[in-house]
Amino acid sequence: MSKTVQDIINIIKENDIKMVDFKMVDINGQYRHVTIPAGNFSESTIKNGIGFDASNYGYAVVEKSDMVFIPDPDTAQIDPFCQIPTLSMTGNAMIIDNPENRPLPQYPRNIVLAAEQYMRDCGIADEMYILPEFEFYLFDNVAWEVQPNSVGFSIDAVQAHWNSGVEGSGNVVAKQKNYHIAKPFDVSYEARSEMCMLMEEAGIKLNYHHPEVGAAGQFEIEPHLGIMSQMADATMNIKYIIHNVARKYGLSATFMPKPVAGEAGNGMHVHMLLMKDGEPVFSDDNGYSNLSREAHYFMGGLLKHIASLCALTNPSTNSFKRLVPGFEAPVTVGYATSNRSAVIRIPAYAKEKNLRRFELRNPDATCNPYFCYAAILMAGIDGIKNKIDPHENGWGPYDFNLYKLSDEEKAKLSHLPVSLDEALDALEADHDYLTAGGVFPEHMLEKFIATKRAECRELAAIPHPAEFDKYYNL
Repeated sequence: MSKTVQDIINIIKENDIKMVDFKMVDINGQYRHVTIPAGNFSESTIKNGIGFDASNYGYAVVEKSDMVFIPDPDTAQIDPFCQIPTLSMTGNAMIIDNPENRPLPQYPRNIVLAAEQYMRDCGIADEMYILPEFEFYLFDNVAWEVQPNSVGFSIDAVQAHWNSGVEGSGNVVAKQKNYHIAKPFDVSYEARSEMCMLMEEAGIKLNYHHPEVGAAGQFEIEPHLGIMSQMADATMNIKYIIHNVARKYGLSATFMPKPVAGEAGNGMHVHMLLMKDGEPVFSDDNGYSNLSREAHYFMGGLLKHIASLCALTNPSTNSFKRLVPGFEAPVTVGYATSNRSAVIRIPAYAKEKNLRRFELRNPDATCNPYFCYAAILMAGIDGIKNKIDPHENGWGPYDFNLYKLSDEEKAKLSHLPVSLDEALDALEADHDYLTAGGVFPEHMLEKFIATKRAECRELAAIPHPAEFDKYYNL
């Protein structure tokens, strides 16, 4: 049931709330916030919103940057990390118009809502349900420096294999052998359990948490399937909780796709399914892996647009250090059942009619989740509308290990972009499926591409420490 303004006022009184915090999202998918005294909260706050400068969030030019943030009462929850009792809400950005405000089209939360509405308007489904898997590292120490005379970083995790020679460090984990490792080697168990308890308190239902492959402190937390727009909000909250609980335990959490050379990278595999009139759109007892024709067309849309999708699902230069052969990250454009080397994997264990689905394995959590999830849906809709069959296009099913093919066989396959620049090139050339129905504004994509191009140029100009190892003495 939706919360009213009076419901929020009651929560404030019953919990002796002193501050009300409004969390907004910038173009990179990072929280920003504004806080007001609880006594200032009223019906006017919900109706008229909080003014902010959208140019500092990456959405608008300076001369047209005055926007208002309209809180969504249904997202209200007590922030567990504030010493002063604080109620937190997210919501939507609006353009200041007379007589009424209207949604800011390029605001991430508005885009994901627009994508859902476009899906309904097309008659494809009522809801899209997704399940993102959150992989992250927990380090005991981390430091980095980018100066003209010093560029480098250092990380440490007490259980990491490189600490085997340190006196008293007997509980180390062998390289790439951390998967489901138990105590005493699982040294951050309590921290992760607290993360999960706080997520449950925030209304985010979970499947489990566990150690992942990377021996330098890699872990995973997996929620239940949820409605796409709600899961976009939950994604922001999950990351917020993980970062803050890690800090409480003296740890540092990172979702960086490849923080440790030679170890498994952090992905954010996204499971998905569609529901219409209470029935699963993707289920068919007679289809390949029990998936329907619509499910295959949806996969076809994802695979057709995968190169341009990567700009939104993997929007960091570091993303493409994870998407390399030899680990569980996919590099081949294709689909299969139970095959982690393909971009799309159909989980064989999802046998129930309402749970039949597939996962897109390339995304990572450096993405703006609102852009990422909306783009995935728009690619899938394009696949269904244009009946893009993945098998007829030669994208599988690949029911074998793609990493073990000969170089000659690999050359016959399509592969993901190898750099962010390449993905941005693809997005520039292929984005009509995103702008369909006005879901992704053209000018927002132009702004996003320009922002990421600038990042690529900046990082390409900085000498890498490994370059000294390779070239200093030549």
